[in-house]
Order: sequence, then structure tokens, then C-alpha cells
Amino acid sequence: MSKIQVDAIEQQTACGTTLTAGGGAGKTVVVDATTVTLGRCGGTVALASGASQTGFGRTGTVDWQTTPKTATFTAANGEGYFCNTAGGTFEVDLPAGSAGAIVSVQDYNNTFDSHSLTVDPDGTEKINGGDGGASIELDTEGRGVTFVYVDATVGWRSVQDNDFIKSGTNATFITATGGTPTTSPCGNYKIHTFTGPGTFCVSAVGCACGSNSVDYMVVAGGGGGGAGPGGGGGAGGFREGFNPGSYTASPLATSALPVSVQGYTIAVGGGGPGKAAGSSGVGTNGVNSTFSTIISAGGGGGGAGLAPGPGGTPAGRPGGSGGGGGNNNPGGTGGPGRGLGGTGNTPPVSPSQGNNGGYGEHDALTTALGAGGGGAGAAGTNGSIPPSVAGPGGNGVTTSINGSPTAFGGGGGGGAHNGDAVPAATGGTGGGGNGGTGTPNPLPKCGVNGTDNTGGGAGGGAAEGGGGGSGGIGGSGIVIIRYKFQ
Repeated sequence: MSKIQVDAIEQQTACGTTLTAGGGAGKTVVVDATTVTLGRCGGTVALASGASQTGFGRTGTVDWQTTPKTATFTAANGEGYFCNTAGGTFEVDLPAGSAGAIVSVQDYNNTFDSHSLTVDPDGTEKINGGDGGASIELDTEGRGVTFVYVDATVGWRSVQDNDFIKSGTNATFITATGGTPTTSPCGNYKIHTFTGPGTFCVSAVGCACGSNSVDYMVVAGGGGGGAGPGGGGGAGGFREGFNPGSYTASPLATSALPVSVQGYTIAVGGGGPGKAAGSSGVGTNGVNSTFSTIISAGGGGGGAGLAPGPGGTPAGRPGGSGGGGGNNNPGGTGGPGRGLGGTGNTPPVSPSQGNNGGYGEHDALTTALGAGGGGAGAAGTNGSIPPSVAGPGGNGVTTSINGSPTAFGGGGGGGAHNGDAVPAATGGTGGGGNGGTGTPNPLPKCGVNGTDNTGGGAGGGAAEGGGGGSGGIGGSGIVIIRYKFQ
């Protein structure tokens, strides 16, 4: 038969009054029953201040200590700690293990990645079945771990392990605005296209298992063509970074760019103007394009076809890709005169953002041929005598960052000047403009503009019958940013 044996019971007479069992020092309440119910509906069962409990066990949780730890300390069973390693790495020493003992630690200020927290067992005890006495390093930003002591075989086992995501972020993927956003054909990527100035605003950053970096393509404005018979403009500098497997990138692609919650200013370079007919001048460089730390240089202007007398230069200008060379006729009666191509990848980056322009040619008679501007994928072609051929622009490169294979960064074709029918030199694939041709006489032909939003270089102007055709205008640049959003 069950029984309750107590020293004294004070009768409860109304709601809110108190029943005291075992009052007085050294007193014990003994309950011998199958079921014991403490408290009443709406009431409270409280452990007196200074009293302790035994035999109830733990629920798998800890009592969190809200004063952050900043230096080496010894943990107590049943407690959790916020650890701030901003001032440097330190150590938490686990207590002596007993079955069911529990300790938790949590990165307080998301600094474990820069300053790790060392977790050290007592004596020769193990952590997760490892070597006896061996410690572990918590070196992931925002990480929190709960350890429970099981037995001597495995020691302390990590039963809960999390990466805390900072406030204002998406748990897995990037969230951003800016430019013209579209969704990739596969449906999992956002593509932001900028054809003019803007801001790429990141409001949430994901994690490595989802996405915390962006693919990018930054193309500068193409160079203007030289006055006839001038060289073609060089393509705007081409730079690309990507996460392997996300799409088919160009051969120039390097690693994707990590981002953080902030706004990134976008600049899209315009194409360089071509030199006007009769100016005997070199084309103007294209304008730089930028995204974050990525700067692509404008394409170099094409070199001039020089008439007798001072002024101008036959050499192409340096740039993202170099402008093609024009030619030189210093005496006015003919004679060899080679205009050198401008150097590409100026200023230098790795991988290269572009290639050199070719050199132009002038023979001892009447034939003058401009060279092609450099492209992102190949150098511009030289003017050739014989046969009389103006130099085509260097080809660009192809990428699928925008969802389909598209070429960017073609160099402009060189312009011609002769009494024979010389076909126009073609611009390189990726928006390069064709060079002008000197026929039919006496109507000089202008170089063709580079294609906008490709960074294509412009074609060089042609000349015939004593006149010089204008160089074309370089194509404007473009910035494309791509990331996984689901």
C-alpha cells in the first residue's frame, strides 16, 4: 500500500496560498507512490533559493552564461558560453567527463574564422572518439557546438553543430538588386546586366554550400579607329571570373569574386571616338569599366594614316587591347613607312585582358594599309604588301555568362588606301567594326563603328584620291554579374 510520510502539512485554504512539506532544517519529505503530482492547475512549483536538485536529470540543454568569454577558461557541466575571439585565439577546457555531462560554446561575434577557439578535453579524455587528450579547433565563422560526454570510448561527442548566419542575410544564397536582372535558362541563377552606370546592391550573402560569390564579366569601351588610311581600334579590356560548373566561361576566366552586404558602384565605359577625315590623327581610347576591384581598361585608338607634313602618329595606342598601326608617308612621294601597333593588356593584369594591335604598311608607291586592332582573344593582323590586304581585327572571346554563348571584345579592322580594289578588312568576332576601303575612287570610306555593349574596336578609315576617311567609333562596354539565388 502506498503512503505519504511528512513532518507537517499546512492546509491550503484558498487560491494563492502555500502548502509547505518538510519545513525546517534537516527535514525530508518521503513519497512512496506510483504517481506523484506536484502543483495545481495555474499554480507554480518552485525550487527554493539556494536549494539544489538531484535525480531529475537534464533535458539536453544548457544554462547560457551571457557574459562573453574573451580568454582561456574552464567550462562547467550544464553551462553554455558565448566566446569572443576578436582579440585573439584562446582555449576552453572541458570539465572532467561524466555520463550525460553537457557543455556548449558559440561564436559570439563571428570571429572564429580569423581567430579560432580551441576546445581541450580534461586529461586523456577524447573528443568524438579521437586521440586521448587531443584538442580540436573551431575555425568557422559563427560556429556553435554542443558537447555531451558519453563514455570512455568516444569521450565528448558533438551532438549539435551549427553555423550562425549574420542578421540581414539569407541562410544559403545571395540577394541583390541593380541593373537589368534576368533569370538564367536553368532557373537557378540571377543575371544582372549593366549597360550604363549603376549600383549592384547586395542585401544578403549566402554560405559556401549555396552561394557567397558572384560570377562577373567586365568589358571596357573599344578604341576609336584612326583617320584613313588608319588602324583599327583595339577592343576594350575583357575580364571574367566564375565558379567552375556554373556556366561555360571564356578561356580568360579566373575565380569568382566574394561579395559582402554593401553597394558596389558600376561604371560602364563608352567607346572612343574615331579621328575625323583629313585630320591625320590617331583614334581615341575607349573608357574603363569597373566593378568592385575589377577594372578593365579602354581599348587603344587606331594609328593614323599620315599625309605629308607634321602632326599625328602612325602608331596605335596601348590599352585593354592595343590599337592597330596606321602608316607613314613622311616625304609625300611614297616610301616605306610602318606604323606599329599599340600594346594590349595595358595596364597589365593576369589573366591578360587583351592583345596587341598589328602594324600597318606603306610601300614605295601608292599602297597604304592599316592594321587590325587587338582583340580579347587574338592580336590584330598586320597590313600586308604584297598582297595588298589591310589587317583584320583580332577576334574576341565567347562566354555564356548571360545565358547563351556570346562573343565580346573584337578588334577593329584596318583601313585601306590604294588605287586598286582592296576589300575592307573585317573586324574581329565580338563586335569589331570593319575597316574602310578606298574604292570606288575618289570617295574615301569611313571605318565602321564597333558594336555597342561588346567593347568592340572601331574600323580604321580608308583613303583614296587625296582624302582620308574617318575612323569609326568604338563600341561601348558592358558589366554582367551572375550568382545562384536558389
